[in-house]
Amino acid sequence: MEKRIIFATGNQNKMKEIKMILSDLGMEILSMKEAGIDVDVEENGTTFEENALIKARAIAERLPSDIILADDSGLEIDYLNKEPGIYSARYAGKDTSYDIKNQMLLDRLDGVPDEKRTARFVCAIAAVFPDGTEEVVCEAMEGRIGYKIAGVNGFGYDPIFFLPEFGMTSAEITPEQKNEVSHRGKALRSMRKVMEKKYENTCNQ
Repeated sequence: MEKRIIFATGNQNKMKEIKMILSDLGMEILSMKEAGIDVDVEENGTTFEENALIKARAIAERLPSDIILADDSGLEIDYLNKEPGIYSARYAGKDTSYDIKNQMLLDRLDGVPDEKRTARFVCAIAAVFPDGTEEVVCEAMEGRIGYKIAGVNGFGYDPIFFLPEFGMTSAEITPEQKNEVSHRGKALRSMRKVMEKKYENTCNQ
């Protein structure tokens, strides 16, 4: 039977990125919802890696014959002691729009000079395989916090995350450019290498 990858997210933006990067693995890629799983996992870890594993293990219990991937990602702003960090999705309340969250962070950095606005997006991806083995990878995209909300291509905190090498935010670059440099893109490629090694005979490359 063809192996399936179930990604523990309901975020359609994330699923687009995931499918773009893992599409040629030769496996069906489904979101939790597409796999018929509707569960709210409590992410009570203290690191991105712990939270990703908590999510992956919870889904693996329900779908033991599938490859389960889960990510935990967030924004770390050095000037704010790495806030919002693992609480990025819940910052200022889970249901608060990112327009409001982004503006709140810009307000907190009001008057802070460029050199102190350093920040990074971090992404940990955990895998639980049908044989019970687990793997975790973690990658980052370095940049700084801009001075205004700009761009419509990204989601979440992308419109305030300025990438000096592009001279624009991660919401202004193309999805293809973003996949090349993003924390999630890098982490997915790292996890892809893990899976290619594990399933050498299945994968196309």
